[in-house]
Amino acid sequence: MKYDSANDTLDHIKRVADLIHRLCTSLVIRGSQHDISKLHPPEKDVFDRYTPLLKDTTYGSKEYKAYLDGMQSALKNHYATNSHHPEHYENGIDDMDLLDLVEMFCDWKAASERHGNGDIIRSIELNKERFGMSDQLAKILENTIKSI
Repeated sequence: MKYDSANDTLDHIKRVADLIHRLCTSLVIRGSQHDISKLHPPEKDVFDRYTPLLKDTTYGSKEYKAYLDGMQSALKNHYATNSHHPEHYENGIDDMDLLDLVEMFCDWKAASERHGNGDIIRSIELNKERFGMSDQLAKILENTIKSI
């Protein structure tokens, strides 16, 4: 009897679709809960004070970094609470999973849009150095911009 791969291929297609659906569901949940800690103490008062100031700065500038220094009480809690930040992990990006990376990427893109001179490519370049990101991952993030 001759083997027909159609059923096995259809089973594989269904399994891959199921796994993608699980990832998408997890991402939708993460999207709806993204940065919710900023709406409550100890973060809210600090973000109320600094968000308008950060909007008028250039990401990565001395002024931007000075504001971040002033936000440390809130950022310490924020990073501990939100796994899409490299600072959440002992080994930064190396300890993240794919869901963390996708949320981090979307966060960086949205944050770059909040600055008058925001540039997601520049953000990736700066964060590559800041977090010790590999060339390969940085390139994947840059390539992904075209998809969204």
